Amino acid sequence: MAKDAAPRAANGAKILIVGDSLSAEYGLKRGTGWVALLEQRLGQEKLAATVVNASISGDTTSGGRSRLPALLAQHRPTVVVIELGGNDALRGLPLTMTQDNLTAMTRAAQQAGAKVLLAGMQVPPNYGQDYTKRFSETFATVAKSTKAALVPFLLKGVADGPNAAAMFQADRIHPREEAHPTILNTMWPAIKNLLK
Repeated sequence: MAKDAAPRAANGAKILIVGDSLSAEYGLKRGTGWVALLEQRLGQEKLAATVVNASISGDTTSGGRSRLPALLAQHRPTVVVIELGGNDALRGLPLTMTQDNLTAMTRAAQQAGAKVLLAGMQVPPNYGQDYTKRFSETFATVAKSTKAALVPFLLKGVADGPNAAAMFQADRIHPREEAHPTILNTMWPAIKNLLK
């Protein structure tokens, strides 16, 4: 099996998604989250790429950082999408730690030969204007310092749309199934660009 796995990886790209519940289909029917929709889109566009979803609900940037070396060694991705940080904010973890972890993950993936896409996140305004601004800027800062690609806000058109409340599950944190095509559409241009 290993013999025919190697040429397949050489022929097509491998996209590794390292995320939290927003990418792990929390509260959704399997196959309806944006990562599953990404696999379908790759097929529709006839792009030779496989997707490995290594997202874990509740994961933080620290958790992702500790898991990443083994994932890079196992999967040898050509593109790594880092969708972490939201749980850091929910737990009130220091922004410097979030930034350090995102930077370390990005650099590790790049050193392993992968292109990196950071999926930015925003926190609700009740966190205070200063923290809210600094949190969203963290992703841009890391992307700039590492020359990684950036989607500034994963939930654009979902959390800031006209019908935002209806787009979320009862916990008001996790998007409903109907929101995931919008999330994919937000992520797709950047992912497609990295596959070129």
